[in-house]
Amino acid sequence: MSAHVILPRILQLGKGASQLAHKVLASLGCRRPLLITDAMMVKLGYAQQIQQVLASHGLQVDIFSQTVPEPTVSSIQAGVEKARGGNYDCLIALGGGSPIDSAKAIGILARHGGQMSDYKFPVDVRDPGIPVIAIPTTAGTGSEVTRFTIITDDQTDEKMLCAGIGFMPIAALVDYELTLSLPQRVTADTGLDALTHAIEAYVSQKANPYSDTQALAAMGLIARNLRRVYQHGEDPHAREEMMLGATLAGVAFSAASVALVHGMSRPIGAFFHVPHGLSNAMLLPLVTEFSISGAPERYATCAYAMGVSHASDDVNVANQKLLKELRQLNIDLEVPSPAGFGIQASDFEKLIPTMAQQAIASGSPGNNPRVPSAEQIVNIYKALW
Repeated sequence: MSAHVILPRILQLGKGASQLAHKVLASLGCRRPLLITDAMMVKLGYAQQIQQVLASHGLQVDIFSQTVPEPTVSSIQAGVEKARGGNYDCLIALGGGSPIDSAKAIGILARHGGQMSDYKFPVDVRDPGIPVIAIPTTAGTGSEVTRFTIITDDQTDEKMLCAGIGFMPIAALVDYELTLSLPQRVTADTGLDALTHAIEAYVSQKANPYSDTQALAAMGLIARNLRRVYQHGEDPHAREEMMLGATLAGVAFSAASVALVHGMSRPIGAFFHVPHGLSNAMLLPLVTEFSISGAPERYATCAYAMGVSHASDDVNVANQKLLKELRQLNIDLEVPSPAGFGIQASDFEKLIPTMAQQAIASGSPGNNPRVPSAEQIVNIYKALW
């Protein structure tokens, strides 16, 4: 069976990539960009750097900096109005997954109208919006190379998965130097998000030879550098390898889809405002333990790719080593439990049935090597607590 692979038209990787925005815009024939970012990127001066580079080449750039972590329907509406009113021919998305996801949604709604819920899975969004040039500043979400965006419905607290070629950025400038100042917590959460992407892409029922090569390479890069960047964020080599690993993981899951971890993670983020990578990390060891029986050889290969098992290990030994490593990573990177994050037990327990329903509705659990029932998802949520 053939694999359907979608990538940005332009993918610029490495040191200084973000400083080439003017060349990318010129190659695309764009001259009226709107920069979509957040307040932190403005505070750190990154937004102004992009603005200055473009200004030096005769390009005026307006800035919209009101995106928020875990974007919602209401948070993107001002961006939609800004994009509609400015005669912009492209959007430059600067930041982590939230500004990039926001820009993808803004581009579609500004061009095609409607409500965000009109575009949620299982709708396949094929018509492109205003072109997006993505400049990631975290090594995690892979949103710069994926055909997905996640937007929360303010009314229902549902994290809506929106998918299709229409959401794929037209270009991505992946510059690891933008991650050198990331704080420890963001480094850990985004790095664990990227690792989850790689593992789930590899064990997904939609995995294919192309996604496999990207996922395995990503696992190796991330596993050998994640602790290093957490403890020594100034290490340029480790940051560069993490950034490449996160992008490859994004390519992998865009071609193969994510699975149960992401399906269960999104409702935790929506209801309790847990950062997406952190809720993934909370779930990854438990969901992996549940899922191994569905693809034991594949999980064993993950352990080998991550450098935690040897070629001489049998499948069971490799899988036990993988589980041990995932648990140890959460300890070393100080991933809290839901209680440690500050979630109240009664609130969590009350919402478990709704979270299980939303997880199944997202479609992601159906890609899992061991497809769970609603009751099994409920039990995993209970075990997580």
